[in-house]
Amino acid sequence: MENTHVENTSVETGKESKPKPPCPHEKLVYDSEHGEYVCLETGEVVEEKIIDERPEWRAFTPEERGRRARTGGPLTTTVHDMGFATAIDYSNKDAAGRKLMGKRQELIKLRKWQARTRILTSMDRNLAQAMNELERLGDLLNLPSHVKEEAARIYREAVEKGLVRGRSIESVIAAAVYVACRELKVPRSLDEVSRHTRIGRKDIARCYRLLLRELDIKVGTTDPVDYVPRIVHALGLPGTVVKRAVELLNVAREHGVTGGKDPAGLAAAAVYVAALEVGEKRTQKEVAHVAGVTEVTVRNRYKELAKIFGLDANAV
Repeated sequence: MENTHVENTSVETGKESKPKPPCPHEKLVYDSEHGEYVCLETGEVVEEKIIDERPEWRAFTPEERGRRARTGGPLTTTVHDMGFATAIDYSNKDAAGRKLMGKRQELIKLRKWQARTRILTSMDRNLAQAMNELERLGDLLNLPSHVKEEAARIYREAVEKGLVRGRSIESVIAAAVYVACRELKVPRSLDEVSRHTRIGRKDIARCYRLLLRELDIKVGTTDPVDYVPRIVHALGLPGTVVKRAVELLNVAREHGVTGGKDPAGLAAAAVYVAALEVGEKRTQKEVAHVAGVTEVTVRNRYKELAKIFGLDANAV
């Protein structure tokens, strides 16, 4: 954008020259037809050749605004270059859809060099590999986009502090995913994360503690209530089971039963009890399989809930 500022001219009075006082800000108006800022008092053009950055179209809904915007894709931390770079398509067609004739080799060469220029440093290579692993892990865990964005942000901060050096990329990115899930209250256990990676649970837990300590991240305890909707949906139970299971967990928390217990196991036992009460019986084995815990865990948590609510502790 080229801006031309008109300097205040001097008014000569004898031997001395005094600069003209600047125009008050409230007296400046924008002339959209000529692209100029003009002073209402003196008529002086204070700034000219201003580019109008406003869109020439109107939108009345967020969806319509998104469709009409022409500024490219949004920036995202889940891509190693933040989404700045563009990709050359493999369709061999121009912008109008016409097939490009006789330029196949030239396009192949352009694609090759475009891919090379996106990854120039060792940090770029590290981030590219990590973001691919994050995308794979996020798809397998069915994570929402905001969780993947947070995991990518945590990993980038770990790279800047040198925490990845000497450790496998997979273990650090898996730990970052688990941290993001804990921060954003998305119920994913450490066992679930490790199940979809080649890294052992102990290595991921070690990197998890490292990230919390070195990046000064505070995560709260996992609430068993967060696991309830997921378990109920997987079992195909009605919404009344969710409501009743949450009520059972709140009462159990008041009695001090939830302290120090696996939240997934507690949620599974509460769903099992709630399903019995509404007449949608599921076996403890089915509930344990969906919740990702053992049948013994569900049985033990059920016995603890049975003492509070006066249920049959031997139900299966």
